[in-house]
Amino acid sequence: MLKQYRIRDYNFKLVIMVIALAVIGIIAVGSAEESLQTRQIAGFAFGVFLMIVISLFDYSVILNLYWIIYIFNLILLALVIFMGDEGGGAQRWLELAGIRFQPSEIAKIFIILFFAQFILKHQEKLNTFKYIALCVILFAFPALLVLNQPDLSTTLVICLIFSVIMFVGGISWKIVTGVLAVFIPAAIIFIILILQPDQKIFGGDRAYQGNRIVAFFNKEEYANTLGYQQEYSVMAIGSGQLTGKGYKNNQISSVKNANFISEQQTDFIFAVIGEEFGFAGACTVVFLLMLISIECFLTARKAKDIAGTIIAAGVGAQLGFQGFINIGVVTYLLPNTGLPLPFLSYGLTSLISSFIGIGFVLNVGLQCKQK
Repeated sequence: MLKQYRIRDYNFKLVIMVIALAVIGIIAVGSAEESLQTRQIAGFAFGVFLMIVISLFDYSVILNLYWIIYIFNLILLALVIFMGDEGGGAQRWLELAGIRFQPSEIAKIFIILFFAQFILKHQEKLNTFKYIALCVILFAFPALLVLNQPDLSTTLVICLIFSVIMFVGGISWKIVTGVLAVFIPAAIIFIILILQPDQKIFGGDRAYQGNRIVAFFNKEEYANTLGYQQEYSVMAIGSGQLTGKGYKNNQISSVKNANFISEQQTDFIFAVIGEEFGFAGACTVVFLLMLISIECFLTARKAKDIAGTIIAAGVGAQLGFQGFINIGVVTYLLPNTGLPLPFLSYGLTSLISSFIGIGFVLNVGLQCKQK
């Protein structure tokens, strides 16, 4: 499984950017909730170790186990239904052998790996109705299991990842255009229906999801109720101005110190960074995330085969989309969701799975086509 690689082909630039972003995350988590910083450091160390190890393994050999990866992914997601831990109104965590983790975060990587090999095997038939339908069905099983937790935000992310996978896998532009022609009007109609007072799309345990969308489109009306968290996060970022209030500052005017934002060490970590390190710190995070995602796509362009292209593009899409959505929520540009900010938010499953994804991208880069 281990191959001989040239050290000059190792993407140290990507490694440095990822480590820099994760270190910023450790610093920010330490300010948001100091008691969690040690665990974040441990997750960082383990993640870096896995990233290096995986980067040296031939991804083509690992992809030969693609059906095992797919089935294992379904088993983990199904176990959440029967023996998952509940928290924050959702059942998303699983504890096995004393280790508590979130299978939906690992599912993102498993889905990328499975379809990388599946499309490689059937690339010539990808544009036939049979194989497009088969891909959609195979994707629907893990997607529905994630949606059932309920976890709408993660489901949307893996849907976006799947779209990128199909696109770089070679699906026809005609099919892409046709899908967009149906999806865009459907999305507009869907939003209009949700905004109706008597809407029943989101009911029961999922009512909060519809309420978040309604609150987003009626910000003034819900500013002190459903939208208060985002209102305060924007206030925190704005108060940081250019250089911020300082790390672990004790200012009374600090939104973070007043605990106006719940779970600020996870989904709203960007607000902490914006308040303490200002516009400069926030821009640093945005640029690092953007550059990491771009570097993944550049690696995808040079991959030796379509499987490598899908892996690198899939990981780049995951980090890019998730980062965009999280920051969009924190800056009140998007409705509130429960997505962590890659490499920055507290959450060991998210952190380690992101490092695993980068490990595969690095291995794709080591096997790129030589000029």
